[in-house]
Amino acid sequence: MSTLLNEKEAALRLGCSIYKLQKDRRIGSPIPFLKIGRSVRYQIEDIDAYMERQRFTSTMEYVGGRDDG
Repeated sequence: MSTLLNEKEAALRLGCSIYKLQKDRRIGSPIPFLKIGRSVRYQIEDIDAYMERQRFTSTMEYVGGRDDG
């Protein structure tokens, strides 16, 4: 079983606010999440994969605000 993080833990790992994660879920999150009852959980592997997709070596690689890989 994969390690699951709650919203607070995921936000800390990503360096963002819980509000940003909530907003992203409403508009279509670039990070997959699990809904278990009323709880939201993120798999640590999905967060790490998302962060890896945000890695660039040049500003020319960055395509106009891309944050979904």
